[in-house]
This record gives sequence, C-alpha cells and structure tokens, in this order.
Amino acid sequence: QVQLVESGGGSVQAGGSLRLSCATSGYSYRNYCIGWFRQAPGKEREVVATIFPDVRSRYAASVAGRFTISQDSAKNTLYLQMNSLKAEDSAMYYCAARPGDGWFQWWAPAEYQYWGQGTQVTVSS
Repeated sequence: QVQLVESGGGSVQAGGSLRLSCATSGYSYRNYCIGWFRQAPGKEREVVATIFPDVRSRYAASVAGRFTISQDSAKNTLYLQMNSLKAEDSAMYYCAARPGDGWFQWWAPAEYQYWGQGTQVTVSS
C-alpha cells in the first residue's frame, strides 16, 4: 500500500525559503513517478514539479529556477526546496505518486493515483 505523508509547511515572508518533505512507503523509486502539486483557495490543483524513475525532473514554469525537487531513496523521502518564495506560492502542497511506466501527462493531477494529506505554505508579502 502506497502511503505519502507531507511535512515542513509553514509561514514565511516573501523572499524566504522552505523545504517540504514527503515520507513515502509501499513502492520503489525505480518504478514510480512522484511529484509535488499545490492548490490555492478557489483555484485548481496544479503541478509544481515531478521526478521520474530515471531521476529526470520537470518543473512548472512558475517555479523553475526557484524550486528544486529531489529524493533520498535510502530515507524513502521526497523533498521540495523552495527559495525566493512569493505570495503567489501560498497554497496547500501535496505529494503524489503513480507507476512510472509509459507516457502520461505528468502535469495532470488526474494521472496520479496516490496522494498525501497536504501541508500548508503561506507566504506573506
């Protein structure tokens, strides 16, 4: 059974940094694609970044160059380092996972079967 548990959210001023963590279990990093999504009040859930089984990563244009996704397979943990935070980064952040075989729309929330409960990030300007 795949389980995902996020942590590390909080409140920070614009320009600051946060690192989110997602403790994972029930699958192998070699076979799964895992990513970060976010959802602000009144908005649709959107992709932030995704990492593939071959360790390639993809980022939303809005966070490229500021956020970094990484994973530590020994610790079964996914990370999202967020730098130069902006007020518009405020949202609930979720990690999500799916089997990594074949082509799929990596940016689409509907493509991911497993989700964590989320961690809140609030950036004040």
